[in-house]
Amino acid sequence: MIETARLIVRPWRDADRAPFAAMGRDAAVMRFIGPPQSRAEADAAIDRMIAMQAAHGHCFWAVERRADGALLGFCGIKPGRWPIEGLPEIGWRLGSAHWGQGYAREAAQACLDWAWATRDWPYVYAITVPANSASWGLMRRLGMARLADGDFEHPEVPEGSPLKSHVTYRIARPVA
Repeated sequence: MIETARLIVRPWRDADRAPFAAMGRDAAVMRFIGPPQSRAEADAAIDRMIAMQAAHGHCFWAVERRADGALLGFCGIKPGRWPIEGLPEIGWRLGSAHWGQGYAREAAQACLDWAWATRDWPYVYAITVPANSASWGLMRRLGMARLADGDFEHPEVPEGSPLKSHVTYRIARPVA
């Protein structure tokens, strides 16, 4: 568990399933991710994160607001896929009601701090679609830089989709 002034970044619980599923049905949240998720798809995503946590000791964790225990979304680090197969990938997704309040940056910085303190990774990566300026803007504010050779076509996104093209960002371990 990672704690900040306002947040608790923690493993998933069964009580997270309904609010996470509601977030997955929000068109604004899913705008740069893909079509709205069914409850079964949202549950499967949580199940994958639980399995990842068991296998690797980290995943995209649940983000809870300390003040009231509300699930805000997720943030964490998991083993990446294309084009960063097996490398540490930071990611976040918050419900639209929680945007613009600094929660994503607070959680992401705490997750990076956790990574540098507990893992020996030389870099942490992130991916998004070029149109998602909020996401790559946060990547930049965290100190990440876009990799010139990191653009790719996401293999699970259909041809012709505006979400097919992706960009890759990276941050190096701070010098001690």
